[in-house]
Amino acid sequence: MVVGTQWGDEGKGKFTDLLARDMDMVVRYQGGHNAGHTLVVDEEVFKLQLVPSGVLYPHVTPVIGNGVVIDPTVLIDEMGRLTEAGVDCGKLRVSGNAHLIFPYHQALDVVAERHLGRNKLGTTKRGIGPAYADKAARVGLRVQDLLDPKIFREKLGVVLHEKNPMLAKVYNRLPFDLDTVAGQYLEECRPRLEPHIADTVGLLHDGLEAGQNVLFEGAQAMYLDLDHGTYPFVTSSNPVAGGACVGAGIGPRHIDRVIGVTKAYISRVGSGPFPSELTDEVGDHLVDVGREYGTNTKRRRRCGWLDTVMLRHAVRVNSLSDLAITKLDVLDALDPIRVCVAYEVDGERRTSMPYHQSEIHRAVPIYEELPGWCADLSGVGDRSELPRQAEDYLCFIEEQAGVPATLVGVGPGRDQFITFGPVP
Repeated sequence: MVVGTQWGDEGKGKFTDLLARDMDMVVRYQGGHNAGHTLVVDEEVFKLQLVPSGVLYPHVTPVIGNGVVIDPTVLIDEMGRLTEAGVDCGKLRVSGNAHLIFPYHQALDVVAERHLGRNKLGTTKRGIGPAYADKAARVGLRVQDLLDPKIFREKLGVVLHEKNPMLAKVYNRLPFDLDTVAGQYLEECRPRLEPHIADTVGLLHDGLEAGQNVLFEGAQAMYLDLDHGTYPFVTSSNPVAGGACVGAGIGPRHIDRVIGVTKAYISRVGSGPFPSELTDEVGDHLVDVGREYGTNTKRRRRCGWLDTVMLRHAVRVNSLSDLAITKLDVLDALDPIRVCVAYEVDGERRTSMPYHQSEIHRAVPIYEELPGWCADLSGVGDRSELPRQAEDYLCFIEEQAGVPATLVGVGPGRDQFITFGPVP
């Protein structure tokens, strides 16, 4: 399993793609098209939103699990772009239990965020939250409903009977027409998706019982988790490792390795607390050199020094077996390099994550300084080639986290990584 340990954008797609070489299935278990994974293969850039990263390997079966919410028009468009680029999407399988995103979800997302004003959550306005809300309220429509047009129209009619008055009377928005929406989904989307709809739980367990290798790919990250993130500035699903059990339909005994992906620094998009955020020229340097703009939204990310208080908590919650550290090369020109090792909250030193949101907002980072290496790491292919200061920095992260770093990224390319320590 590959999970993010920060607020997303850690570079999970790169290492998912790397590990997928030895996999038979790659399974996406939560989130929607608010997530974006960027892969660079032979200088060609692939930006994935819904399709699992393993799609680039012909031998891999990419699976979209039941925990994902799907905008079918986005999925169809993404499949089309991949096909045009020479990537075969024929093996893609989509859970019939995954929930669908509709235009009214996106409309509600936009107006609800606007009405929050300065208290806005920073949502991508793509209907993800409202779709998950309908799922919890048991009024959502699932992918399998596309296969029964009569049931689909009946369910959609019930939902629009509730949503349209809300949109019109509360938000002064035009209502959605049942025939128009049903026609788009049943006549345009269904024929394209039907060959890919499957019982993915059965498919997954058949593979596990046959001894196949399966990789679970999380979207977003630990601190965007609905239960364990910096609520309410979170996503509407569970990206943590335990979320894969629900979102894919497996038991925890099937999971034997959990890789936590962390940048060599940290970033986040949108609103919410960020104790180690940098608003100076160093923060600008991280944004510029790290190309810290959202894969899908293009929004500028907020950047700061690595926070090991957050990292240690992520190790606990996800039962991490090892770390994959990305973007080490972005720190090449910085000296010294700082690492947040504790917080000061109301005059008290804290080395563990505060559980109360107000304390996180008041937390002042306590740093340790390490010397920079002031060398170009982008061409390093072996641990022995690392400058001593870079290796010391990685060892310091391992010591703070309490788990080994086994993979280290030194550039955006598919092969720009080194192994650091024994790979489980």
